[in-house]
Amino acid sequence: MDTETGSDEHKEINERPKWDNKVQYLLSCIGFAVGLGNVWRFPYLCQIYGGGSFLIPYAIALVFEGLPLLHMELAIGQRLRMGSIGVWNSISPYLGGLGVASLIISFLVGLFYNMILAWILWYFFHSFQNPLPWRDCPVNSNRTGYVSECEKSSAVNYFWYRETLNITPNIQTSGSIQWWLVLCLASAWCLVYVCFIRGIETIGKAIYVTATFPYLVLTIFLVRALTLSGATDGLIYLFTPNWETLKNPKMWLDAATQIFFSLSLAFGGLIAFSSYNPQKNNCERDALIVGCVNSLTSLYASIPIFAILGFKAKENYNACQNWNILTLTNAFNIADENITLENYAEWFNYLNSTDPGEVEHLNLKTCNLQTFLDQSASGTGLAFIVFTEAVINMPGSQVWAVLFFVMLFSLGLSSMFGNLEGVLTPLLDLHMVPPWMPKEIFTGLICLTSFAAALLFTLGSGNYWLEIFNSYVGSMPLLIVAFFEIISVVYIYGINRFNDDIEWMAGRRPNIYWQATWRFISPSMLFVVFVAYVVIEAEKHPQYNVWNPDYVNFPLADVLQYPHWVFVICVLLSTLPVVSIPLVALYRFTGFVKKYIVDRHNQNPYANDFSDGDL
Repeated sequence: MDTETGSDEHKEINERPKWDNKVQYLLSCIGFAVGLGNVWRFPYLCQIYGGGSFLIPYAIALVFEGLPLLHMELAIGQRLRMGSIGVWNSISPYLGGLGVASLIISFLVGLFYNMILAWILWYFFHSFQNPLPWRDCPVNSNRTGYVSECEKSSAVNYFWYRETLNITPNIQTSGSIQWWLVLCLASAWCLVYVCFIRGIETIGKAIYVTATFPYLVLTIFLVRALTLSGATDGLIYLFTPNWETLKNPKMWLDAATQIFFSLSLAFGGLIAFSSYNPQKNNCERDALIVGCVNSLTSLYASIPIFAILGFKAKENYNACQNWNILTLTNAFNIADENITLENYAEWFNYLNSTDPGEVEHLNLKTCNLQTFLDQSASGTGLAFIVFTEAVINMPGSQVWAVLFFVMLFSLGLSSMFGNLEGVLTPLLDLHMVPPWMPKEIFTGLICLTSFAAALLFTLGSGNYWLEIFNSYVGSMPLLIVAFFEIISVVYIYGINRFNDDIEWMAGRRPNIYWQATWRFISPSMLFVVFVAYVVIEAEKHPQYNVWNPDYVNFPLADVLQYPHWVFVICVLLSTLPVVSIPLVALYRFTGFVKKYIVDRHNQNPYANDFSDGDL
């Protein structure tokens, strides 16, 4: 019987798909881990938390939280050669809910992540126009001037909020489905499907492009950005540490969550990718490579991003001063070009000392380069507003816009491979696909279902819903899943058994660093981060920024509180993905109790007497 079981297991292992080579596997893991957050979230956190000083808690979180969890996921997937549900179910039937939770999270994150790819495609298609469509405001219907909403804000903001999103003034007003976004969303899902149609066979080919192309574009941007006026100001702002921010507990929390989400832990995608590895493979080295490349990519991306932000700040600073120069020139009848950017301060001091009343009456703008550098932006704000505004003023703006959005799409596409793998692999491992259905058809049905569900984000209120999914699905549920993952491996699967597995696979036993982090440090950090996150979220009622042209302080964002029914949805998105953990455990325990009662009821009384007599 043992021989038969062993041969079945050996047959299943042999039949499982494999990577063509080690490079494919590493590129897939790096492509999954390195995503849009490396380009638009990490630089933002560096900016608001004092530049270089943020790197200290970030590095600590990487060493004591990120790398241990990454190593654990790669090792357990490689050893058991299953997707997330199969892995945790084989460790203990009571842990099957962990895999279900990862599957649900991957599915929900894939919904809104591909909507971002749809937005990127929309901008990519418009990047070939000359001039770029977000450079100038459109003319109003009477052709007597520009559209007032655009005049009050800017052409870049108008193109994003009105031309792209056609956004509603609040989340309660759903608006209609925007057909152009539906087409872009369909295109994004079609591209994902084509690259994913045969699982790792097609992913392995596509990943050579999607994982490496962003580095080529980042390098081109780096060279170009460093030659821009104001680039030095941006880099000084980025890397000048503000040591006072180390006292801010929010910075430590954001650093811990950033490294956690940046590595794409607890999604199940990394477990799925590593399950296609040969079992004799050094997973420790793989974890170190993927983790370090991911973090170094964040740093590498920050340099051109902040050089461009410095250029934008310098342009805005000069525009502000030029407005003041023009105002002073007209008010005091000074000859043109007498007041320049270089001697503006001298002229201002002179005029202010000779006629202070007139200068005060002019209401000149306060131009401060530091203030413009402080105008931070994250996520969609960085990609679709800040960067698009900066690229307008760059020579050959169409080329840079095309390159930028192709880079973003490549980053997002390789991350989508991992999200979809985290959904499909567990379902295939559980044999939930009918034998008569080809894998390609099943993959298509998953993509079609996801597309239909994601139509929510193409509504006028779609951007508000995307922010909700991003904030509540991709945060607390992942912390909970990761905490139970490491507890399950260390204390249920058994740390000594896990060490034996790694020694058998990699040829050496995990050192004291891995032992200490797996047993104590990482679980403790995850628990502290989870508690801190819950406390911070509980102290505030959820709010959101809206784009409302009728707001009295427009174009500033109007801040509203979520309605109660939306708040309930926020809570459900945070809890429903992980409800499967206790539910599956309870279901298994109920089955065990029923079996125990039935066995006791059907037990042979003579067997009891016999055993009692023996005793």
